[in-house]
Amino acid sequence: MERSYGWVVVAAGGLVGCVAIGAMFSLAVFLAPMGDETGWSRTGISTAMTIDFLVMGVSTFGWGALTDRFGPRIVVLSGAILLGLGLALASRAGSLLEFQLAYGVIVGAAAGAVFAPMIATVTGWFEKRRSLAVSLVSAGMGMGPMTISPFARWLLSNYDWRVAQLTIAVVAWVLLVPTAFLVRRAPPSTTDVPGSVGAGDPGMTVGQALRSPQFIVLALTFFCCCATHSGPIFHTVSYAIACGLPAMAAVTIYSVEGLAGLGGRLLFGLAGDRFGAKPVVVVGLLVQALGAGTYFFVRDLGEFYAVAVVFGMAYGGVMPLYAVIAREYFPMRIMGTVFGAAAMISSLGMALGPIVGGWIFDTFASYGWLYIASFGIGLGAAGIALAFPPLPSRSRERLQPA
Repeated sequence: MERSYGWVVVAAGGLVGCVAIGAMFSLAVFLAPMGDETGWSRTGISTAMTIDFLVMGVSTFGWGALTDRFGPRIVVLSGAILLGLGLALASRAGSLLEFQLAYGVIVGAAAGAVFAPMIATVTGWFEKRRSLAVSLVSAGMGMGPMTISPFARWLLSNYDWRVAQLTIAVVAWVLLVPTAFLVRRAPPSTTDVPGSVGAGDPGMTVGQALRSPQFIVLALTFFCCCATHSGPIFHTVSYAIACGLPAMAAVTIYSVEGLAGLGGRLLFGLAGDRFGAKPVVVVGLLVQALGAGTYFFVRDLGEFYAVAVVFGMAYGGVMPLYAVIAREYFPMRIMGTVFGAAAMISSLGMALGPIVGGWIFDTFASYGWLYIASFGIGLGAAGIALAFPPLPSRSRERLQPA
């Protein structure tokens, strides 16, 4: 049965994710101003984002296990405090290394406390509308680029990058600390008993889950999916500027991607509830690959917008469905740990895009090879997703009409 407070948790998760993920990804807007003022290379600044994803991945696994043990509220509250602290320290950094440690390690750990714990928590609140609920939380995260990034761009137009980043830190504290107290652990579910839909094996241990074929396919697909879109997401603003677009116009491409991702999450969430998460993920991965490759050919603002709509809708729509697939295979009592482990592996894929894209630009003075590589990896992700094993026989039997 749907429980009404679950929608409060969805709303809280959407806001927390919007601010946390949006603040982390706003580094793309700071890239050029920081480089101009400090003399730090784009590769060096981008490395902070790579560290973000690496730390986010490792910490996500730990935060997920803590969520299973102590509940999501203390985890999300810790992340809110760390996010503001990391941004504040980064704004005061006197060297590139200090910036990389503050922004990469602390902000990355904070983001890890938000993404997987919130997504895993929401899967426990819903049964019939699980794909939609998870997608709405993810939609909040997807709104980060269309809210925090333009806010950061406005701050940079009026203040230096240090003041801008410190301001975002204060805003994060003000919004997220109170919101964290709205997050609750889901009550016991009827899905984690023998014969239930989407429960997997109720007696499955964490070790068994992490060695299972379904987890291996899930993790590999998640990794390649993130490796496909991380570079284009992070570097497209700089790519558009290199193509001759004004800085503010280039930032709007980032926002269009975020808005399209919001629509994609809703569309894919509804489709996942209707047709099943797995086939929807395969289709989305194919569209994502085509979108990433098409960026190679665009030059003017209208073309950027068109590709951003398709690309943003695809990667935004696919991302939350990995949690839905995980919930179909694994019991709720270990969801934080299992999905945290999958998210940790996916973060390694996210970590590739910023640093590889920066290296490609510094080496070739062009981003062309970034989009070609993203296209190839995206096709690989779709191919791996086809190997998802069938759902447990109990689930299939219960899904048949009486």
